[in-house]
Amino acid sequence: MNNIQAKDKQYVANTYNRFPVEIVTGKGSEVYDSEGNRYIDMGSGIGVTAFGIADDEWIAAVTAQLGRVQHMSNLYYTEPCARLAEMLCTRTGMSKVFFCNSGAEANECAIKVARKYAAEHKGADHYTIVTLENSFHGRTLTTLAATGQDHYHELFQPLTPGFVHAPANDFEGWRAVVESVKAAGVLLECVQGEGGVLTLEREFVEKVAAYAKEHDIVLMIDEVQTGNGRTGSLYAYMQYGIQPDVVSTAKGIGGGLPLGATLLSEKVQDVLGFGDHGSTFGGNPVACAGAISVIERLDDAFLQDVRRKSDFIRETLEGREGIRSVSGMGLMVGIETVAPAGDVVKACMARGVLCLTAKHKVRLLPALNIPDAVLTEAIDTVKAVCAELASHC
Repeated sequence: MNNIQAKDKQYVANTYNRFPVEIVTGKGSEVYDSEGNRYIDMGSGIGVTAFGIADDEWIAAVTAQLGRVQHMSNLYYTEPCARLAEMLCTRTGMSKVFFCNSGAEANECAIKVARKYAAEHKGADHYTIVTLENSFHGRTLTTLAATGQDHYHELFQPLTPGFVHAPANDFEGWRAVVESVKAAGVLLECVQGEGGVLTLEREFVEKVAAYAKEHDIVLMIDEVQTGNGRTGSLYAYMQYGIQPDVVSTAKGIGGGLPLGATLLSEKVQDVLGFGDHGSTFGGNPVACAGAISVIERLDDAFLQDVRRKSDFIRETLEGREGIRSVSGMGLMVGIETVAPAGDVVKACMARGVLCLTAKHKVRLLPALNIPDAVLTEAIDTVKAVCAELASHC
């Protein structure tokens, strides 16, 4: 064990089961460890480094802002915060943005908006938030309560009350749950990332959106992992023909710096007033400058290229030996393998490809701009490993 790994084990809380690899440098989709070994990064920091490691445009934007002002409290205005909010609203048709630091915080804001709106329009007893079974919305006590997976709840009772979980892709089952409570809002992921990279059916999402609109229930879409180009559109909900009341996002928007955002539609844009919510670091000018360099590059041509790469991955992997199925959307890919997913990930790492897992699947979240040659090398490795391990099962 090297010195860094020993220090980490001694001083860092035991919340991560790290691989015995210390990443020290990289460029784009290629990274190197302390021993000089090269890896293709197919995880992008769990969907964070949207344009890869040490992206030149991102570095230039962040560095320029660092030379001006690195932080200012939200008692004052800063240009990057306002510019990024304008970009997000212009691209989505939303009206206002609340900035924070993470996806869990973005979802916390969304939940507060839904509850305050419902209290003002329906009464204080309308506070329940309906999420989906198998969902994941964060690790705070409230977003754990929103998460529809029991094993995340077991050690941290009592969780925040006021959440129920309904079946996905079963509208009648979902409606039965909604009508059993006094709902303030519904919260969905169009692709359940941590739940196994499972894509919601378009008809189900359309019916949920229509029901929410008819009954004045705040419709919230969690785009923490699916957003910012990851699924081949700016936000995944755009592929479903719906217009949410609230959109939460984080991860890839900051390009590597902590940043979360909650986008508010005209319906709920003024629900939060002075003092109702806040964040010390929300809208940090350096993080926002980095995010501007990410969002402004996600134009139609770029997003089309994300979809092209997605098609290539599916065509290369579907039906191959050792692979049962391929799920997901865009460059958010789940691979159900014959061999255990953890074994596939370890074998890929030994061959220089870094992958993730999501439940029983191998998960791929490469940088959106990963070069074709590098992507082909990585996917060929995944394909070969899946076939070889399956032969021993």
